[in-house]
Order: sequence, then C-alpha cells, then structure tokens
Amino acid sequence: MPEPRVNNAIRAKEVRVVAPDGSQVGVKKLEEALWLADQLGLDLVEVAPEARPPVCRMMDYGKYKYEQSVKQRESRKKQTRTVIKEVRLRPRIGDHDFDIVRRRAEQFLSEGDKVKVTVRFRGRENERPELGHRLVERLMEDLEELAIVEQSARKDGRTMTMVMAPTRKALDIAAAAKEEFDERRAAARDEARGIVEVEEIPEVVDEVTGPADDAEAAVEAELAPVLEMVDVEAAPADDAELPRDSKATVEIESAEASDEAKENAEEGEGD
Repeated sequence: MPEPRVNNAIRAKEVRVVAPDGSQVGVKKLEEALWLADQLGLDLVEVAPEARPPVCRMMDYGKYKYEQSVKQRESRKKQTRTVIKEVRLRPRIGDHDFDIVRRRAEQFLSEGDKVKVTVRFRGRENERPELGHRLVERLMEDLEELAIVEQSARKDGRTMTMVMAPTRKALDIAAAAKEEFDERRAAARDEARGIVEVEEIPEVVDEVTGPADDAEAAVEAELAPVLEMVDVEAAPADDAELPRDSKATVEIESAEASDEAKENAEEGEGD
C-alpha cells in the first residue's frame, strides 16, 4: 500500500476536510486546511485521493503509522503457517512398515501440520487402484481422532494422493507440546545460569581472599637462596684494597712511626 500524501505533498487545490473525531469540516482550500491542521498541532493526511475533491483528515500521522505497524505485527502473530508433510506408501506394504508410516503421520498431525499421503504403483499394480483406496482408508481409520480428509484420494497416473488436515484435538496437542517445550527450555536456561554463578563465585573468592601469610612465606622461601648469594658476594675480603684516603693515612702514620724510632735510636747512641 503506497504512503498517503501528507501536508505540503498534497497536490489538490481544494480538499474535503475531516476532523480528528470523524466529523465533517467541509470543502476548504488547501492553504486553509493546512492552517487548521497546524493550529491543532496535527497533520493533514490525504485518505481518499480518488474522490472529487480529495478527502483529507487531520490526525497525528506519526502516531497513526505506529498504531498501524502494531496492528500488522499482531495480525502476523495470529497467522498460522501451513506446512504439508508427506508420507509414502506402496500397495503391498507390510504391516510393520505401515505402522511406521502411521506413527510418522500421527507425529506430523500432532505438530499441527497437514499430511499428504502418496501411494505409488508399479507394474501391474497400476491396474488395481482399489488397493490404493483400501490403503488410504485404513490409514484414515487409524488417524480419525487426529485427522480429517481435506482432499479425498484421487489417482493421477501411477500415483494416488490424499491430504489430511489436523483436527482441533491435534492442534491442542501441538499447542500443549509447544508450551511444554518452551517451559523446559526456559527452565534449562535458568538452571544453566544458576550453575555458572555457583561454580564461578567460590573460585574468585578463593583467589582473592587467600591467606596472606602463606603467600609471604612462599615468597621468602623462593628468595632465600638469592639473598644468601647476595650476602656472600657483598662481604669484603681480608686483602681487599682500601680506599685512596685510607692508604694515605696509613703511609703517613708509618712514616711518623719510623721517624720516631730513628730519633729514639740516635738518642740511645748519644748516651
């Protein structure tokens, strides 16, 4: 649906104006109609462009578009998606295989889907269509509580087809199964979130609030050999060289001691 013309996009020179409450204002010139809408703080929307003169209504166009989009979303939610599933049979099918096909058709109907039953004929089987009719009638009898015949069996070439639609009971079963599935999925999601929270919190607490004394003791134990090596290397050797100032002091003291010894020796010789 094309967008209606709004305000200055309207091309007609005169328009029939409708008030917001639906009452008729009358035929007005476009400029006057725009002025009226502007005075009310509304838009002038062309709702019937084919009329003579065109019909325009004063409304809040933004609010109108929003309400229309909400209605469209709600209508799409209520629409049911039609799905047709197919099961295939052979005229001379065994009982075990027939039960498998019946259970499959029952599952499709319980999920709210339509079922197309196809019977394929081979060779001389094509000359006995009653075998196909008997087979689809048997299947319909087994599923009479869940299915109704939407298209009766008819033969076209080497195939016979019939379409079954789910009954109200089948649709109720499908709705209940979907609701149960949604509840289980939500419960599993909540349970998974709870497990993650319970498992993660203690690990973080243990790492952050662990005893500090144990950590310090472990660090000291690791650093002890290193500290011992540093102490050994830092201890001065006995024959280590003294600083230059210390050497000068020692030499001066040695010279003074030798001079004093000489004087004492000379005094001894004089006596």
